[in-house]
Amino acid sequence: MSDEKYPYVNHMNILHDPLQLIDVQNLVNKCTDKWYNQTLCQVNDSVVRLGVLEGEYHWHKHEKEDEFFFTLEGQLIIDLEGEDSIELDPNQGYVVPKGVMHKTRAPNKTVVLMIETAGIVPTGDA
Repeated sequence: MSDEKYPYVNHMNILHDPLQLIDVQNLVNKCTDKWYNQTLCQVNDSVVRLGVLEGEYHWHKHEKEDEFFFTLEGQLIIDLEGEDSIELDPNQGYVVPKGVMHKTRAPNKTVVLMIETAGIVPTGDA
């Protein structure tokens, strides 16, 4: 589902139950969106989300939740307010702490996994 305010496709439904195989590459191959976010599964109070990204997200923050990004393919750039940008190449991860204003960018098609609390709003706190 795409938010009218933002041109992103955010699927918040949990795609897989426990004891189910999760085929990330198959989901990536089927993706035609420029900024796609799909919740893969829930682990305790957190979810694992797949992002297939190209382009730029908007500045936002999460007041009560940390966010973990792990790049599988491509390069994810995380801009942090008042700090140097972080560049994540394949097999690199980074935690953006709660309350930190940030923006993610992907110069080319990039595949990431994100781990965050199940109730987080991907577009940030209002």
